This record gives sequence, structure tokens and C-alpha cells, in this order.
Amino acid sequence: MKSPREPDLELRGKLIRSLGALREMLPGSFVERTRACGRPGCHCADGKRLHSQYQISVLIDGKPKALNIPAELVEKVRQKIEMRRRFDAAAATICKVNLKRFLKEKKDRQV
Repeated sequence: MKSPREPDLELRGKLIRSLGALREMLPGSFVERTRACGRPGCHCADGKRLHSQYQISVLIDGKPKALNIPAELVEKVRQKIEMRRRFDAAAATICKVNLKRFLKEKKDRQV
């Protein structure tokens, strides 16, 4: 006899299977800043056409750090940080499904 379909379990399984694709995730926040470089003859000296500087803001040993990102790695780093957001969302959904199932099991035992 086939067991009834359980959408929550199907969703949980799908999310768990998708986690492997997130193995390259990075923690932190992506930050893009503009700044003047300080060279008097540079186009940024007028304060209008500033240089872009890319960083990730992370906690290392419990302390906030800003790590500079070379321009050629910007898109790759953005994607890896977005992976972390997807991981957090998947973990929250998995926990929600598990809590719902636990509360139902607990209620069923009390009957």
C-alpha cells in the first residue's frame, strides 16, 4: 500500500538534496564603496567620479573584518554570498517543517 503524499516531507527532501549545490557559500555581506584614491591628477580628485572598492564584511574570531575583493572576483563572490542566503532560507524552512511534524507527533501522543 502506497503511503499518503506529504508535501512538507517532499519539500524538506528537496531542500536537503539542494544543499550540496551550496558548498561554495561564503559568510558575510557584500559591500561596494566608492572612494578617492588620493592621487592629485586622478579623475577621482574632483570627488565626483570615484573608484569602486569591493569588500566582504565578515566575523573572524568574533571580530568584524572587511576583506577587499579584486574586481575580477566580484561576481563570483556575490554569488557565493547569495548561496549563504539561500542556505539560511533552506535551513529555516527545514526547521519549520521539522517543528510542525514534532508538534503534531507530540499532540498525537497526548490523545
